[in-house]
Amino acid sequence: MRLIWEAGRRLPGKPSRPTVPGGHGGAARRVTQDPRAPAAPVAPAAAPPPAPAQRILLGILFMCLSGLLFPVMSSFAKILGAEYSSLQVSWARAFGHILFLLAVFLPRYGVGVLRTRRPGTQLLRSSLLFTSNLSHFFAITFIPIAKAAAISLAAPLIVALLAWPMLGERTTRARVAALCLGFLGVLVVIRPGTALFHPASLLVLVSASCYAVYQILTRRVAGADTPETSALFSSVVGAFGMLLVLPFIWRTPETLFHIALFCGMGVLGAVGHYCVARAFGYAPANVVSPFQYFQLLGSVAVGWLVFGDWPDAGVWIGAAVIVAAGLWIGWNQARRR
Repeated sequence: MRLIWEAGRRLPGKPSRPTVPGGHGGAARRVTQDPRAPAAPVAPAAAPPPAPAQRILLGILFMCLSGLLFPVMSSFAKILGAEYSSLQVSWARAFGHILFLLAVFLPRYGVGVLRTRRPGTQLLRSSLLFTSNLSHFFAITFIPIAKAAAISLAAPLIVALLAWPMLGERTTRARVAALCLGFLGVLVVIRPGTALFHPASLLVLVSASCYAVYQILTRRVAGADTPETSALFSSVVGAFGMLLVLPFIWRTPETLFHIALFCGMGVLGAVGHYCVARAFGYAPANVVSPFQYFQLLGSVAVGWLVFGDWPDAGVWIGAAVIVAAGLWIGWNQARRR
């Protein structure tokens, strides 16, 4: 009977408790766990290692490189704007951008890079970027590049202003005060009501506003589309929508130099945006974002070397106020996180 009872305990479907050798005479001893016994300590998860200093430095270098490429692109647009329509110049910028990115992305990602989950938002982004470029290119045919760059620095301030109603990011009184200070710097650069005021300065402000909304929409589609897809769609409207009006404003480039400038704009714009993306990939945003203001120094250098323009004291003072306000907002946002 005892043998039958022991066999029944080992029938399938009735798992036996684990045993370990022990007890008197080598008999099996059941292993039990006292529920009152303290649980074994669990090792805490290892914190992610900080980004290496070399990668952070590389991110800063990429951001500074974009700050040199964009002013050179603007100088190309300023030279061409004296001979050709700003619509044709903007189309060349967008079309060259598309061709360059397709040549880079299609061999690596295939046609899947052309699929988007947010076509409406992507087209709106592209329309805003085209309007921003068109306004900027038209304005710099009348005002120095450095002055236009100083006014364009208002874009991060406009992003901070619109982040609450469009993204739900709450603001503070201190941030509102910094925004007011930054826009005061914009007025110092533009100087409305004085002999130094030019209406084209307002177009740069329109350009900065469109670019700010473009950045906010870029945040919205970041979770739905890849950066490569967003980069391609950013110039779709300018590249293909302008084909409807291009025959009416087209002027064939007269020299190889002009052809090189037309082609160079698209490449410089695409590489510049690629450098920005790589910068944020190598280092945290709060580290590399302040270095986007390096574009002001690049614009001053290009404007002086190519066109002989040197900013007056008002532009420097206004730009300093804008940069200070933008840096404070960025630092405050990083601290709150």
